[in-house]
Amino acid sequence: MPHPRTRPPDNHVHTRWSWDTSDSSTMRRACERAVAQGLPAIAFTEHLDFTVWDPDDRATDEGLVERHASRHAEIDAEGYFAELAEVRDRFPELRIWSGVETGEPHLFATSVAAYLRTAPVDRILGSLHSLSQDGRLYGVGHLLWQDADGTMRRYLGELVDMIETSDVFDVLAHVDFPRRYWPGGTHKYVEKSFEEEYRAVFRALADTGRALEVNTTSPLASVDQVRWFHEEGGEAVSFGSDAHQPAAVGQQFDLAVDVVEAAGFRPGRDRFDFWRR
Repeated sequence: MPHPRTRPPDNHVHTRWSWDTSDSSTMRRACERAVAQGLPAIAFTEHLDFTVWDPDDRATDEGLVERHASRHAEIDAEGYFAELAEVRDRFPELRIWSGVETGEPHLFATSVAAYLRTAPVDRILGSLHSLSQDGRLYGVGHLLWQDADGTMRRYLGELVDMIETSDVFDVLAHVDFPRRYWPGGTHKYVEKSFEEEYRAVFRALADTGRALEVNTTSPLASVDQVRWFHEEGGEAVSFGSDAHQPAAVGQQFDLAVDVVEAAGFRPGRDRFDFWRR
């Protein structure tokens, strides 16, 4: 059965090679789902996070010594690339990109660079999942319960710093990640209250020419939010399911396309490209 509309690539997918994803989440199953959804391409962007880092990393300069309650683990690069080769052979109709999701890349530039020298990839996402406090990195969900609005403003300010001081990533992932854990439920989050801070992030991102991700695991971005990016000069939008299980690959992409089109972006140069203004 033909698909009713052209769908964009899913540029943000996790499999068993990410520390927070189950062994049943294989590349093969994710690719089967992508083909069934009519996606032209998929990027396997596994978590690249650090609990031990290089002494030359900025995290060291800032006095950070550990992550709080960390389950973070290294990527098994050999296993990852072996499975990637298998699915590229098995699914010739699907473009399959390698990738990583770099957590706090501005704090771990030397460590990120060392990994990428030995395991270069096609797609690099930049993410902020944690903020520092008293020498530790804490997941933002932990900090929200202390001061939700203050943490959100600090988070968006840290994103500006991350964009301005790290050039390793080409897509900014889930710009309002803390919203997933908002006290009392995501419906209590008032996006408009943070418009000024969002716009500062979007100006910084637009100045670099990099893409903004519309993440469909997070509460879906509003047309207003994506339009703020457009108004601040944003050039490109990436779609990412942030799937941690195969069934979530390409989830809500039709709705996300509606949002992105309403904000002024259109399909790019070809079906594998970002969407552009």
